[in-house]
Amino acid sequence: MVEDLAIVIVDDMQYSRAVLRTTLNRIGYTDIRMAGSASECLAMLSDRRAEVVLADWVMPEMNGLELTAAIRQKDDDRGHYTAIILFTGKEGDEPMMEAFRHGVDDYLTKPVNQTQLAARVYAAGRIARLQNTVLETSSALAAANRQLEYLSTTDPLTGLPNRRALTKRLEAVVLETQGRGGGLCVGLLDVDHFKQINDTYGHDVGDEVLTTLSKRLRLALRPMDMVARLGGEEFALVMHFHEVDNCNPAIFQRVLDTVSKDPFPTSEGQIPVTASIGACCYRHGEQMVTIQGILKTADENLYRAKAEGRNRVVG
Repeated sequence: MVEDLAIVIVDDMQYSRAVLRTTLNRIGYTDIRMAGSASECLAMLSDRRAEVVLADWVMPEMNGLELTAAIRQKDDDRGHYTAIILFTGKEGDEPMMEAFRHGVDDYLTKPVNQTQLAARVYAAGRIARLQNTVLETSSALAAANRQLEYLSTTDPLTGLPNRRALTKRLEAVVLETQGRGGGLCVGLLDVDHFKQINDTYGHDVGDEVLTTLSKRLRLALRPMDMVARLGGEEFALVMHFHEVDNCNPAIFQRVLDTVSKDPFPTSEGQIPVTASIGACCYRHGEQMVTIQGILKTADENLYRAKAEGRNRVVG
């Protein structure tokens, strides 16, 4: 007993379709659909995939070679592989080579010999299943790699980009600023007296504060800006401006106002929260800077903001 395959027979001649189906049923295949045209076949494949398509070469509207091209495009879009066997009354090597050049997997001349049909369909089914196993494995690996990349660049508590993602973004923005103009502003934000929040309410409430803070920071910035969590209660804000005049540390004051305007709702009630920001801005045409240099300057300014009374921007 052969392993069953999902097969579609395409032929504009009803008698030819019936003969092929009867032959395949006799061999042991039962999952067989029949189409009277290429367009009907494509509609069937959209509804449910097939592993093997048996198609006549000469058909009205769209011939077997054109159908092959359409199936290959559909397969590419869906990450699937369909084995295609073309059958025709054309004889000789040239038609056979033409069929293979158009992506056909196998070729049979009419009248179709039952033994040859059995062998070719069996081989085509193996090809399709092997190809689809490879495609599924590749897709699973790609999905796993994407998940690993996401986990490696994302803070698990807030869902914000982490330090690794920040470094990548800064590399791109610094290069854009140096090459195309504009300005870059980086702010390092640290929650004021965060240890006191943890000590008073517990670390779970501290996590609630950080989660709410991440949402407020995201809303306070433009969609193209970046908010990243560096660890603990420290966050990084990255802004790029096409106009140099807009590149000013004072822009972070609006961020602080947004953060501290309202108390933070937590499971222990409303908690007032403030933060301090150290900023560093780099403008096109200024002396070349490194990412490390930008972060170092911002970190020094953050230390100054803390020393000068907190809840302020220094840049």
